[in-house]
Amino acid sequence: MATAAARHILVETQEKCEDLKKQIEAGADFADLAQKHSKCPSGRQGGDLGTFGPGQMVKEFDEVVFSAEVGKVQGPVQTQFGYHLVEVTSRTA
Repeated sequence: MATAAARHILVETQEKCEDLKKQIEAGADFADLAQKHSKCPSGRQGGDLGTFGPGQMVKEFDEVVFSAEVGKVQGPVQTQFGYHLVEVTSRTA
């Protein structure tokens, strides 16, 4: 079964999500921004969600994690929780 490891930053607005993505693209550290801004408890670990399989996360999140390029920040991804920036850190087939 495929597995993936990812980290994310969860915020309330699309605008905040886009602003954080620009900061990351300009060289800001993903983990630092996750600790400062993420509404998810995983923010304390730099947004790290660990390893999981398909179907363990909400559909919109799952689709990105199992299709996106590893190491490239994706988003904003909207779910019922808010807006996410997602970085797949590894994936197995």
